[in-house]
Amino acid sequence: MEGLIMAGQLLLGLTILVGLHEWGHYIAARIFGIRVNKFYIFFDFLFPMPNVLNFALWKKKKGDTEYGLGWFPMGGYVDIEGMIDETKDSSKLASEPQPYEFRAKPAWQRLIVMLGGIIVNVILGVLIFWGITYKNGDNFLSMEEVNKLGIVAHPIAEEVGLKTGDKIINVSGQEVEEFSDVMSSDVILGENVYFTVDRAGETLEIPLPNDLYEKLSDEESEGFIDAMQTFSIGEVTADTPADEVGLEADDRIVSFNDKPVAYYHEFVDMATKNAGEEVELGILRGTDTLMVNPTLTEDGKLGFLASADLKYEHVDLSVGESFMIGSGRAFSVITDNIKGFKKIFSGQVSAGKAIAGPVGIARRFYGGVWDWSRFMLITGMLSMALAFMNLLPIPALDGGHAIILLYEMISGRQPSEKFMERTQQIGMIILLSLLAWIMFNDTVQALF
Repeated sequence: MEGLIMAGQLLLGLTILVGLHEWGHYIAARIFGIRVNKFYIFFDFLFPMPNVLNFALWKKKKGDTEYGLGWFPMGGYVDIEGMIDETKDSSKLASEPQPYEFRAKPAWQRLIVMLGGIIVNVILGVLIFWGITYKNGDNFLSMEEVNKLGIVAHPIAEEVGLKTGDKIINVSGQEVEEFSDVMSSDVILGENVYFTVDRAGETLEIPLPNDLYEKLSDEESEGFIDAMQTFSIGEVTADTPADEVGLEADDRIVSFNDKPVAYYHEFVDMATKNAGEEVELGILRGTDTLMVNPTLTEDGKLGFLASADLKYEHVDLSVGESFMIGSGRAFSVITDNIKGFKKIFSGQVSAGKAIAGPVGIARRFYGGVWDWSRFMLITGMLSMALAFMNLLPIPALDGGHAIILLYEMISGRQPSEKFMERTQQIGMIILLSLLAWIMFNDTVQALF
């Protein structure tokens, strides 16, 4: 079932992202009077071979344009009259340019058509982040609240020198007010970052490795740090060990096999080590202490949602404040991608862990639970990432076409159609090689 949910979210997300991206090209072309022969979400052929396995799941002709839903869900396309792309070469453009063709329009109009998809993806991303920010407001956990007990250091954090109970004073000499800032992209993707911590009254500086993102990208990673927290049982899931032994909301687990339990991370650690076994739990219910003997699941779960005693702060935001904060969060996706590429090119992060294909996106981002809020957030992030990737100056991508058009606008010389065809072919070789590598990497990570 989880696999079907992941696949369903991925397909819906791709349909939205691809459909709106191609609509951006389509609407810009129509505004400038350029004929569009086809508008397809997903390919109606075996990409990149336009004459192989040609069929659509649905299509309808309206005016000059055939609208359709293809069968090959690796992208989509608009067939713009008079433009060299993955569906045609220069031999199709031997005749004199017609007024309704792409090649007959001024360079600045062609540039807008090429950037139309990117512009729409950015607008979509900003709108999603704006809406989520306005709906949820600003919810945050202050460092003052976290430092009442300190942090929980997971194995990767322990490797770099942090310890459970440490209290973070500042990050690289800068005071932070919210716990989320401690694990921001500036920290994970930053250079020469260090934490200043209070450890039992002693002040220490703990440097973070420049390849921290590489370590955290491992699917077996338990994370880096969390806020230490006392807890009670929130919601009990039906037909789980917690339900079977009669646990209730507001119960507190105070012992595990005769060992005292005060914090949530202690319970999780003990449960993981006793996965699949019958255990004895001491439960505080009101003023009474009960003893129960559930058998944990094979992955060490009891079956409840923890209710943390940490106090989160909430601030309602106006429409204007939400737009400023939401758009900032949207564009941070692009800056994070730039930082990620720098890490890859510097050798601090392996491309295999940083770049994901369809399977990786479904597993790593969307997940196996259908949550509309999370779905919209991930779709907004992917929309901004898609805009960034398409802007890269690679032939066959929108960014590659844009570079050539900018050259034409500056120099006043239009490249030959044969040159455009050759750059398109080179770009396709690059993209297909990258696609093959991504699919191979996805498969290896899924299997192993």
